[in-house]
Amino acid sequence: MKPLLSLIVLFVNISSSVAFQGDVIDGLSAHFKTGNSKEIAASFSPSVDLIIIDEEDVYSKAQAEQILRSFFSKYPPVKSAVIHRLNTNPNYRYGALSLATKNGTFRVSITMKKTGSAFFITELRIETEK
Repeated sequence: MKPLLSLIVLFVNISSSVAFQGDVIDGLSAHFKTGNSKEIAASFSPSVDLIIIDEEDVYSKAQAEQILRSFFSKYPPVKSAVIHRLNTNPNYRYGALSLATKNGTFRVSITMKKTGSAFFITELRIETEK
């Protein structure tokens, strides 16, 4: 009976861990839908490789938030959906979103790296959907 109980506890722990990992990308998708640059920036690493349409550079967390806020003012979001996610590596996460705005549809790619017990965005790419 004890081995069965141990197996069940192990399975529940693994399942909840996998569910939480999915929530990182799902949570970001919700913030993109509302255009909440402040909440998205809360997940930025201290420096972020930010690519928006055709402009690319490495920015501080604060600078990246301002640029993202400017993007949302030009392209007010209407809908966001997760179209792809990779969560097989315990130290990295990747998510691709489809972001519909009032002025066009974009593909958002999010690369995250684990620092301590949390994941932080190291690269954010927003490209026009082809």
